[in-house]
Amino acid sequence: MTIDTAVESGIDFGGRDEAVRPQDDFFRAWHGSWVEEFEIPEDKAEYAAFTALHDAAQEQLRDIITESADSDSAPDTVAGKIAALFASYMDTERRDRLGTSPLTGPLAEVEALTATDQLAELFGRWDRHGLGAPVGTVVHQDNMDSSRYLLDLRQSGLGLPDRDYYLDEKFAEIRTEYRAHLVRMWVLAGFGDEDAAGDVADRVLALEAALAQAHWDKVRNRDPQATYNLLTLDALDALAPGFDTGAYLAAVGVADVVTEVNVGQPDFVTAVAELVASTPLADWQDYLRWHLLAGRASLLSSDLDQANFAFYGTTLRGIPAQRPLWKRGVDLVQGVMPEALGQLYVERHFPPENKSRMVELVDNLLAAFGEAIDELAWMSPATQAEAHAKLATFRAKIGYPDKWRDYSALHVSADDLVGNVRHASVFEHDYEMAKLGGPVDRDEWFMAPQTVNAYYNPEMNEIVFPAAILQPPFFTMAADDAVNYGAIGAVIGHEISHGFDDKGCQYDGEGNLRNWWTEADHEAFSERTAALVAQYAQYDPVGGHPVNGELTLGENIADLSGLAVALRAYRRSLGGAEAPVIDGLTGEQRFFAGWAQVWRAKTRREELIRRIATDPHSPAEFRVTGVLVNSDDFVQAFDVQPGDGMWRDPADRVRIW
Repeated sequence: MTIDTAVESGIDFGGRDEAVRPQDDFFRAWHGSWVEEFEIPEDKAEYAAFTALHDAAQEQLRDIITESADSDSAPDTVAGKIAALFASYMDTERRDRLGTSPLTGPLAEVEALTATDQLAELFGRWDRHGLGAPVGTVVHQDNMDSSRYLLDLRQSGLGLPDRDYYLDEKFAEIRTEYRAHLVRMWVLAGFGDEDAAGDVADRVLALEAALAQAHWDKVRNRDPQATYNLLTLDALDALAPGFDTGAYLAAVGVADVVTEVNVGQPDFVTAVAELVASTPLADWQDYLRWHLLAGRASLLSSDLDQANFAFYGTTLRGIPAQRPLWKRGVDLVQGVMPEALGQLYVERHFPPENKSRMVELVDNLLAAFGEAIDELAWMSPATQAEAHAKLATFRAKIGYPDKWRDYSALHVSADDLVGNVRHASVFEHDYEMAKLGGPVDRDEWFMAPQTVNAYYNPEMNEIVFPAAILQPPFFTMAADDAVNYGAIGAVIGHEISHGFDDKGCQYDGEGNLRNWWTEADHEAFSERTAALVAQYAQYDPVGGHPVNGELTLGENIADLSGLAVALRAYRRSLGGAEAPVIDGLTGEQRFFAGWAQVWRAKTRREELIRRIATDPHSPAEFRVTGVLVNSDDFVQAFDVQPGDGMWRDPADRVRIW
């Protein structure tokens, strides 16, 4: 996707469907012809504005990696490690020659098991090594005391994308394909013949289904109150009888550091302990062999890599062909050394003036949100004061971190791809665990500068905008302000609004879970969010797979409120002057076109189904129309009338912030 810079406004008119009125379907009016004519590249599940920028960033990163390889840098330098890591991935001849031999070490660990009471220690060790286990660890700020770090235990251990894939009949065909995939991979790896592999597949699927049955669904997992369960180590032992939690924590590397842990899904941990006690060791060994093979398949020989893609890429996501090898290699380097690449990326591709302009936009959006709080008729002065207090502590991070990660302790070898990934997993794991007991680093970033995305972190109460998203169509220095406010302005507003969505509103300005609402205000807020849940649940882009209004609620609130506050900020930027008409559109019409332009996307059916089941974001089409039908300003800007497709009765329009 490109922006036609000859157009004065900065709007891309190339994909419009002139036969569709904006008043009837704003998404199709702006993107209908493009959606009909554009062919999704064979190596992609979706093509969108984000995709185009990601592809451009990959080209730029490949140049950086290539120059690192040509620099004759010492192996222990950042450039030397980047070059060695990329080279290890690109050496397919060596990968084919090695086959599954890089798995010999962890396979021997599985063989060495003699009793199920040894599984806890192995689960912890494999979690540290990035090999996968039913229970995983993460370090983050304590939700009740954001001044300290806390160890979290979280559910994991499935081979399919979500628990529903095991429990819902509409995914029965996928389960059949998954079983066939497991058999195929088992035979290719030389672990056994097809008959033996079929028996293994049945046992592994039965164990994964039992784990899935105990998994919390994604809606429940969005509840920060439900997933906050701080336990002493004795209480953890009582929660998981027979499971050696001490051995698990020792293998994770924190036994001498922690005296309490947060257990996100307590009954899941209990279920894992019960399954460890009741499931034969041989079944667990097959389960572990399978997860080892599946987790490392993309790093092994070409036949295993391609068979792995055939299921996870084509069957689950509808992608006909793998991406070029070099793109996958770039992604590996990014995953292992994101800030090393990011530092070089920023030096070359992020002009200082972009950051300065973004600071202006963010400041204006924050001021506009403050005005919006004051005008909320449904919110009491007491809660408004608390909302202002939280807004006043917001911190914006733009472009790149002030300090960069140190990769000197990371070991990389040009002839050991699987070893590199293992070393990287241990390096990252130990980095995270070392935070425990130390001061909170509020300068840390959780996305690299070359990431085309943005985020809100409730525990830090911060909004973060990496450099790579600050480009057309999200942000264009030469574009009209209306378009920039409708695009990157609404993205900024979206992230600010996450601080006040159904989840973010439970945190105060210090990042702690604290109820700062009156009961009446909370009820009024819930009435509005319930209406939004019902609205989005009516959308069914595939047929039989409707949008989950509860799962997507937080993102839908952020879209709705973010666009509203961005429009307010745009009006503030005019300083009382009337916006000119440009390219035949008023200022507010250009603003809404900028919003639609950001969400141009075309997605394969299989990928839509997967995302509806797992992704808290609504499909792109509804990120446009689902918001705009609730906007009085949109109705006025395009003279939408009763009977038009974009008309919604004023009494039914959802307004929150």
